[in-house]
Amino acid sequence: FRYLASGNSLASLHYEYRLGKSTIAKIVRQVCTALWRVLQPIYMPPISEDRWREISDVFFKYANFPNCIGAVDGKHIRIVQPSNSGSLYHNYKHFFSIILLAVCDANYCFLYVDVGAYGKSNDSSIFKESLFYKRVSEGTFNIPAPKPINLDNTSLPYVFVGDDAFGLSKNVMCPYVGNQLSHEKKNFNYRLSRARRYIECTFGIMANKWQIFHRPLNVNIDVSESIVLACCVLQNFLRSRDGLRTEDTYYQTPFQNIGTGQVLTPSNYARNVRDKFAQHFVEDGRLPWQDRMVK
Repeated sequence: FRYLASGNSLASLHYEYRLGKSTIAKIVRQVCTALWRVLQPIYMPPISEDRWREISDVFFKYANFPNCIGAVDGKHIRIVQPSNSGSLYHNYKHFFSIILLAVCDANYCFLYVDVGAYGKSNDSSIFKESLFYKRVSEGTFNIPAPKPINLDNTSLPYVFVGDDAFGLSKNVMCPYVGNQLSHEKKNFNYRLSRARRYIECTFGIMANKWQIFHRPLNVNIDVSESIVLACCVLQNFLRSRDGLRTEDTYYQTPFQNIGTGQVLTPSNYARNVRDKFAQHFVEDGRLPWQDRMVK
């Protein structure tokens, strides 16, 4: 825990505890692996339909985005260049990294994490190749059936919110792009950004808690992955112990955003879903202050 929380190097622990660096690295890997194995079934378990509905209710309460069941994003985790890896881990920001893809709820807890993709990858390719995308696309993620969000009882699907790198799909909403957006589309983008901020804050809270992320991880890739997974599930554990709500403060994070790359081509149905949300946000679901925020 001291290694994760303090950000001390293996070399400093080597001198402090008079243990070999390889021994310390082995201990770190074993402890982090055990933390994930024991805590993940309790604090990041598979999610039932009823649980998704509860998550949606909390998102609506705090972010005013109906039928939202999570915010998704990916971040670069800095690492020291692995041996014989060439440019696999070298990203567009010109440093070496592995990628953490994560979904969070409105209580800043992780719902899903996927770590280990090469740093050279971008959001869209990581998303398309993830188990998360496969399960959402195949309908095996226990996502509830669509639910009405407005007075005319138009049913819309439960959705995750992300940036444009993830592409628009039936269950993933991303912002409209362009310089000449209508007032309705600008309002949608504002409302989406209010929901998306939760994943940014979740990453920031984790980086603030675990100083290990404030410098490149100087361990093997498998140890790096174990460290990231352990810190994610520890965040859920600690928040369940300390209380779930905090001020909506943006924490500065050392994590870098992922490049966009080639995004998925949205279906007409996905476009229609987004348009329905946008219409709702300027009609039944309008907020008193939103027009001020988009001017």
